[in-house]
Amino acid sequence: MALRKLVAGDSAVLRAQAHPVRTIDRVILNLLDDMAETMYHAKGVGLAAPQIGISKQLVVIDIGDGRLLELINPVLLEARGEVLDLEGCLSLPGISGEVPRAEWVAVQALDRQGREFRLEGEGLLARALQHELDHLQGILFIDRAKKILEPGESPGEDR
Repeated sequence: MALRKLVAGDSAVLRAQAHPVRTIDRVILNLLDDMAETMYHAKGVGLAAPQIGISKQLVVIDIGDGRLLELINPVLLEARGEVLDLEGCLSLPGISGEVPRAEWVAVQALDRQGREFRLEGEGLLARALQHELDHLQGILFIDRAKKILEPGESPGEDR
């Protein structure tokens, strides 16, 4: 495993639609391992391959419950409800915003062995899934934010 460099700012790879993974081989498995190590090192809860400069539909998530989720070619199947909450991004350090997201989602993806699975999530998991799947479409949280917060500004505070 190796730490990868995070892509920061409004770069082309973060704005492009990521390519589906065609074959799950040693390169893809090593990439998932590197993504997890990079996410943990950066103290994030999720990471998509475009955030390390690789335009592939790969996502890793750990919302702090000790369970690492690896998603290959994930697709959002269903979304219900809406909740407005703060979000940040490892690729946009120092920036946060109030972002509306579905409070519950269902996602379909492939695991490391190429088996299809369905994952349902609510709360932070639902938010992380939507945030990371957006990265695969070239969408950043600032595109969905109702309000971008200035450094030191609290939610709900008017400036």
